[in-house]
Amino acid sequence: MDQRVMDQPAQQPDIRLLGASKEAGGARRVLGALWSHRWFVLVAAIATAVGMWQATRILIGPAVAVDIVRRGDLVQTVVASGHVETPYRVEIGSQITGTVDEVLVDQGQAVVKGQALILLDSRELKAALVQAQGTLAQAEARERQLQELTLPSAKEALAQAQAVLLNAQHSYDRATQLLNRGAQTHAAVDDAKKALDVARTLVRSAELQVFTASSGGSDAVMVDTQLAQARANLDSAASRLAYATITAPRAGVLISRAVERGTVVQPGKALMVLAPAGETQLVIQLDERNLGLIKLGQAALASADAYPDGRMQAKVVYINPGVDIARASVEVKLGVPEPPAYLRQDMTVSVDIETARRTDTLVVPVRDVHDAGTASPWVLGLSKGRAVKRPVKLGLRGQSSVEIVDGLEAGDAVIPIGSGAVTGQRIRAIRP
Repeated sequence: MDQRVMDQPAQQPDIRLLGASKEAGGARRVLGALWSHRWFVLVAAIATAVGMWQATRILIGPAVAVDIVRRGDLVQTVVASGHVETPYRVEIGSQITGTVDEVLVDQGQAVVKGQALILLDSRELKAALVQAQGTLAQAEARERQLQELTLPSAKEALAQAQAVLLNAQHSYDRATQLLNRGAQTHAAVDDAKKALDVARTLVRSAELQVFTASSGGSDAVMVDTQLAQARANLDSAASRLAYATITAPRAGVLISRAVERGTVVQPGKALMVLAPAGETQLVIQLDERNLGLIKLGQAALASADAYPDGRMQAKVVYINPGVDIARASVEVKLGVPEPPAYLRQDMTVSVDIETARRTDTLVVPVRDVHDAGTASPWVLGLSKGRAVKRPVKLGLRGQSSVEIVDGLEAGDAVIPIGSGAVTGQRIRAIRP
């Protein structure tokens, strides 16, 4: 046998493999320990990440979207809500007591002047009219009788009485002459005198008959009075009959109806309400705090809530001199020169009244101004990466922007109120 083979020592275990095996076992033990405490490790990792993020945030500050002061046009407006209304409304009622026979129109219907709206039962009124017509005919007949018969007869009787008087006067004169000559008796003269007196009485009576039957006489005045009364009664009966048909006093739209067939109506009760056609107004209740901004003639832009996409031009035409103490508001009316076709009575509207305008002025969003309603407004600006308080002086105030009179320059960054930033805090500004 080969000596070299016989002399080889017994094989020893590989130390490197043993070391690697030990290291693998240690790693498994470490991994096992980590896995058994995996939630604790996860929480620790998250806490470490959050701590690092907070440290970074403290060092460099949170990211905040800022607004930039710019130059532009600004319109100051006062916003209010109200309703559509005509300058006045007409309440339609009955002038007599009666029962409604027919209602000819519906609420919301447009009507013209003189159009029949309501019919009342008119049978009794028609009978009264016929009776008044008969009375008038009788009075007219009496007038014709006076002119055609009574007065001519009285004049004829007067002429006859005057003729008789003339004959009686001649007879008396002859009797007196004969008496003076002694050819006539006193008895004959007395008879002639009596005949003369009777003739004079007949003439006076005939004259009175003519006078009373002539214009201005008692009979003529009585006949004229009866005729006038008959005509007045006829006019009254005709008017009452006309009242049985209630008509529209003018053109417009019926916005209210409170009557139905069979209703017993009385004077003084409104049966319908008419909004006359023509001028249209918007009536708003303005907060009294804005009263100093409103003046007659100011332009406004209005829209109906039912048609928000529609716009109509308006103008302030009336400011109530009094203040509603219960609501702390003032009634303001605006005229609408060209009302749109969709506009309806009592429709709710929103109104923007232009009270002032500035061109090429410094403006910032309203959301950036702190204490805007006080005497000391201010904003949060930026200086060397930190938020700083900057007092400002405000001018006009629009719906979304406000004018800066002093305290800022064009291009300055301003931090919105809603960002949560406080004075002195480091900020990472994000500019638009």
